[in-house]
Amino acid sequence: MKLSIPAVVGVMLVAAQAHAMELTSANIANGASLSPAQVHAQCGGGNQSPALSWSDGPPETKSYALTVFDTDVHGGWWHWLVFNIPANIRSLPTDAGGTVGLPTGAVQAQNDFGVSGYGGACPPSGSGTHHYEFTLWALDAPNVPFDAKATGANVGPFLKAHAVATSKLVAVYQR
Repeated sequence: MKLSIPAVVGVMLVAAQAHAMELTSANIANGASLSPAQVHAQCGGGNQSPALSWSDGPPETKSYALTVFDTDVHGGWWHWLVFNIPANIRSLPTDAGGTVGLPTGAVQAQNDFGVSGYGGACPPSGSGTHHYEFTLWALDAPNVPFDAKATGANVGPFLKAHAVATSKLVAVYQR
């Protein structure tokens, strides 16, 4: 049996969709504004990471990582990097980026505020709407070889090199 190119592409798309991950949150909606709870304390917020849930990654997933990145700052701004989330975990509770709620073995790297953990939105006043990309990374590596002193510049390239799937949820905020 000979398949046409459109048929092959269609089969490939169905196979890719069968393993598509979806990142969702009870606290934020895709395209919606962050609530005061997710805003940094320096900007009058609660500095709490939102509750996040996701569907299964591809079968080759050995761990997950989650990042929050502001794309509207020149060069970008890392708000949260957490990795070594075990492959059997499908959610993080509200404020997991604080001191409780992360799965055993998970590591939070330094954000661009200079601390390990979640750093909420806090764009300069009058700088317009900022977009915060919450990205879930399904990785083919069981562990990311960095510790809590690592930065986005260290961790980001490793995540890109070992991602077998990603899913994004984008929220906005302005002051």
